[in-house]
Amino acid sequence: MQVVLHAGAHNTDDDRLIKCLLKNAGDLSKIGVAVPGPSRYRRLIRDTVNALETGHTSSDSRDLLVDAIVDGETPDRLLLSNENFFSVPKAAINKGVIYPGAESKLARLCELFSGDQVELFLAIRNPATFLPAVFAQSPGADFLDFMSGADPRQIRWSELIARLRTQAPDVPMTIWCNEDTPMIWAQLIRDLAGLEHNAKIIGGFDLLSDIMSKEGMKRFRAYLKQHPDMNEIQKRRVIAAFLDKYVIDDEVEEEVDLPGWSDALVDELTDLYDEDVFQISRIPGVTMIGP
Repeated sequence: MQVVLHAGAHNTDDDRLIKCLLKNAGDLSKIGVAVPGPSRYRRLIRDTVNALETGHTSSDSRDLLVDAIVDGETPDRLLLSNENFFSVPKAAINKGVIYPGAESKLARLCELFSGDQVELFLAIRNPATFLPAVFAQSPGADFLDFMSGADPRQIRWSELIARLRTQAPDVPMTIWCNEDTPMIWAQLIRDLAGLEHNAKIIGGFDLLSDIMSKEGMKRFRAYLKQHPDMNEIQKRRVIAAFLDKYVIDDEVEEEVDLPGWSDALVDELTDLYDEDVFQISRIPGVTMIGP
């Protein structure tokens, strides 16, 4: 069985991806792809992984888990999504390291699904906005304590990906930038489900409708209807053009309000992030989806 783990990151799609996949669950089940509701497995997998760490599991743990998740069915592909697979938000950063221990969590998940083909899907996000977002989900913390004194300029997603690759070299990894998600949404849905690039899906523009004005969406859909033969790359260029004109600013603009953070620092972190994305694209075994 193919087991697809969508592990966030925190404050990227806010469960929109799994909700869109659930809209397609009926059609996907016909081709052997299972999209269970998150309530069926998130706590169950967490408890099972914790049991693995203490050695309190049985040889049939995997079969019992899958049976509980999919009601006795045997899908060819099982989609599991949880932004807390690697940690809760307050533990997302420690001494300049993103998701410390994530490689051990992935190893436990691979152990749990031993014999299955595990795939990892992960969105990354500009540290200039990722750090304030996960800090905001850490009640009672002071930002300097949250960062353990680390300089935000030290934060590298590539370091996390390299740790994961070292621990699980046989796990294919698909990575994308959260900032690009509106442009590549339909591809993400298809890739998570293992579909061909031209397969029909429900909700291919769900995220776009959240950040584009109603007038813009109306004109966008009309344009697509007038140009039915566009390929995926052409569609992305059209999406970019319509977003440039009809984006809802409040839905995409984020204020960074942290002590000591200046516009210059945000710009510097953004430049470092761009360089980091390039480094990730060169890591063997990683597929980087871009617009």
